[in-house]
Amino acid sequence: MPNRFYVLLGVLFILGCQPKEQLPIVQKINSNWFFKSKNTTDWRSATVPGNVFTDLLDHNLIEDPFIKTNEEKVQWVSDSSWVYKTTFNVDKKTLQKKHIELNFEGLDTYAKVYLNDRLILSFKNAFRKYVVPVKSILKRENELRVQFESTSITEESEKKKLGYELPEGHRIFTRKAQFQYGWDWGPKLNTSGIWKEISLKAWDDTLIKEVYLQQTNYSEEKAEFFADIKIESSLKKSAKIQIEINDTIYKKEIGLQGKTFDYAIPIKIKNPKFWWPHNLGEPYLYDVYIKLVVDGKIVDKKRLKHGIRDIELMAEKDSIGESFYFKINNVPVYAKGANYIPQNSFQNKVTDAHYEKLLSDVVDANMNMLRVWGGGIYENDIFYDLCDEKGILVWQDFMFACAMYPGDTNFLENVKEEATQQVKRLRNHASVALWAGNNENSEGWHRWGWQSGRSEAEKNEIWRNYLKVFDSILPNTVKNFSQTPYWESSPKYGRGNTLYKTEGDAHDWWVWHDGYPFEHFEKNVPRFMSEFGFQSFPSFETLNYINQEDSVNIHMDAIQSHQKHSRGFQLIREYMERDYPVPTKDEDYVYMSQLVQARGITKGIEAHRRAKPYNMGTLYWQLNDCWPAISWSSIDYFGNWKALHYKAKKSFDNLLISSHRKDNVVSTHIINDSLESYSDTLSIRIIDFEGRSLWLYKEHITIDSNVSKKVFELSLDSLQFNKSNAVMKTSFKKKYSNFYFSAPKHLALPISAFSTNILKTRDGFNISIFGFNLLKDVFIIPNVEGTLSDNFFDVLPGERKTVFFRTNVDSLTTKNLRIKHLNAFGFGKK
Repeated sequence: MPNRFYVLLGVLFILGCQPKEQLPIVQKINSNWFFKSKNTTDWRSATVPGNVFTDLLDHNLIEDPFIKTNEEKVQWVSDSSWVYKTTFNVDKKTLQKKHIELNFEGLDTYAKVYLNDRLILSFKNAFRKYVVPVKSILKRENELRVQFESTSITEESEKKKLGYELPEGHRIFTRKAQFQYGWDWGPKLNTSGIWKEISLKAWDDTLIKEVYLQQTNYSEEKAEFFADIKIESSLKKSAKIQIEINDTIYKKEIGLQGKTFDYAIPIKIKNPKFWWPHNLGEPYLYDVYIKLVVDGKIVDKKRLKHGIRDIELMAEKDSIGESFYFKINNVPVYAKGANYIPQNSFQNKVTDAHYEKLLSDVVDANMNMLRVWGGGIYENDIFYDLCDEKGILVWQDFMFACAMYPGDTNFLENVKEEATQQVKRLRNHASVALWAGNNENSEGWHRWGWQSGRSEAEKNEIWRNYLKVFDSILPNTVKNFSQTPYWESSPKYGRGNTLYKTEGDAHDWWVWHDGYPFEHFEKNVPRFMSEFGFQSFPSFETLNYINQEDSVNIHMDAIQSHQKHSRGFQLIREYMERDYPVPTKDEDYVYMSQLVQARGITKGIEAHRRAKPYNMGTLYWQLNDCWPAISWSSIDYFGNWKALHYKAKKSFDNLLISSHRKDNVVSTHIINDSLESYSDTLSIRIIDFEGRSLWLYKEHITIDSNVSKKVFELSLDSLQFNKSNAVMKTSFKKKYSNFYFSAPKHLALPISAFSTNILKTRDGFNISIFGFNLLKDVFIIPNVEGTLSDNFFDVLPGERKTVFFRTNVDSLTTKNLRIKHLNAFGFGKK
């Protein structure tokens, strides 16, 4: 008993020695909101953060634009002007604070804000945060009113001032998500409203304004950096900054200056743990707590996560052209991943659970990089927090895409402030690897006919304005406020320029837009592929949601309206006819479209990876959808993995076996992205589809770390077998790959013969399929909710494939499963 007493006494003593807190008061203004059309008096309840479309939907005043052909019925919403208002109370303690401000994290977009009938703010950029001092206006009871004007009003006015037409219409004048004006994968749903938090902040004398953890020297022995802390204070006296990093505390006495002032506190960590992309190591993050103490009281505090890592963009001239790759902690890293777009046309519908699920799917598919595309949004903090935690590198575009933009003073000042705020917001994230100025603006200007019919003076002015933003404002902002590399435009060269294969990053759309065969990817490998893609239909669930029916029907007007590429259906069919059977049933056609997409994109991924280190990155278009659609995504709107995501998981594996055929020679590579070497027996065998052995080769080999190595070359002239009835299985270190000598539609697939077994586990079921003969592209379709560890796989004759089905249901039988496979379609059968 005495021991416990003294322990308790000690704890109370320690607690008593801690400075008391007198922190800023923060009050969210997110309740009791109402909205109406500018020209009516009919106020209705609103959700903040939110937007006018979802508020109208909540009151059943519009039909859901995500289903059927309803998108066209709601266009009037964007052409209207809207008003939001709320009343809120402020307590006496808050009113007595010396400083009180309203923080507007994001209004969309042209808005006038009134507090107690006084105009306090004119808003003009959905990507900017605005802070307004309001102490002199604030009362115990307050009304806040926000009047939104249709973007078309300002856009028409700015267009008249310009005097000539810039490419891509009115959206270029408005700093908001460009995809909301309609894209070739997304709807035209130009939102309006309070799309981010509004809060009231009150404090007395001293406040932490910014924290920047600025690297100076990182090595295995020590990590040195500065905690640069910007403090606003009206006091002139001594104070203390206390920084706790894991279990180490750093303290610094400072003198407050009676104004905003920067303080740099040196930090040294011995034998640091480095942050790595998840496929190379642990994405370790240090906990950093910062406290500001004045007169023995904690007046403000911040918490951050800090990843100790060094990053370089290696764009250097070489004998071939110019490299493009990332070095992390002095190690060349092969980038594997996809392009990311907003997860919903209505951002307020994206929950923390959506971010967690999607980014977990990224890791599960062995991706280590996402490119945040420049026509969307600068993502919410949770996106970057999760990328830090999960070890996902972020290529971050500034929000400019596929257009040329104005260059007047007001526009440039607006862009500069936007860039400054966003760079400062994201600079402490270990995951952010690159800032890129824009998506395809330079390529569009030089290749898409945008200069046609213009005078030399006009062309010169437009290009000068381009350079003001992307060659001056943005790179200078990145340089001044962060240590992240900057890249002017993605791609460096358009595909009409032969340099696109030898310098910088590339967007290769010869496949799809120009109808080139998938084999084009194998013959035209760039230094870094930052965009390439192919469309497919989404899951049956998504199609049925669009149609509001229980059976798959891809010929309804609703489905047509959710295909935003003018030649999309035509191109899917053309490519399908080249390599696959073309089914007559809609459900089978959807399945086949996903196989076509997966075949094309994984052919590109593996060609890129085989070419390492000439090529050092492959990011396909696109990861996800913003609404239910036929698109280039590998994960559809409802989070269902398409065939591409399952097959990309294999093609992105750190240790990949990849074979390809050129003329009559099959070459096999092993690509090892990990930082350790491997030794094992390389086994290559060719069997027919009934399991008879036709040829066998074995050799003990070693694969060095971080390389691509050709390990075998097989001349088919030396072997006599039926190429349409054979598969080559290569294995090494428990990894394997199956290579077919003919396109899928030419394979002599036998009538399927297999058995299915289901075994209950703690979190779901193991589903095993045994193949008596080859079973190609098996698609398991459960009729209960859950997730499969693998799908769209092959089962070789005499082998068993087991996948895990995670689900909450208590029982599962073969009656709960449907199984599709390519064997059922009759092409090439003997």
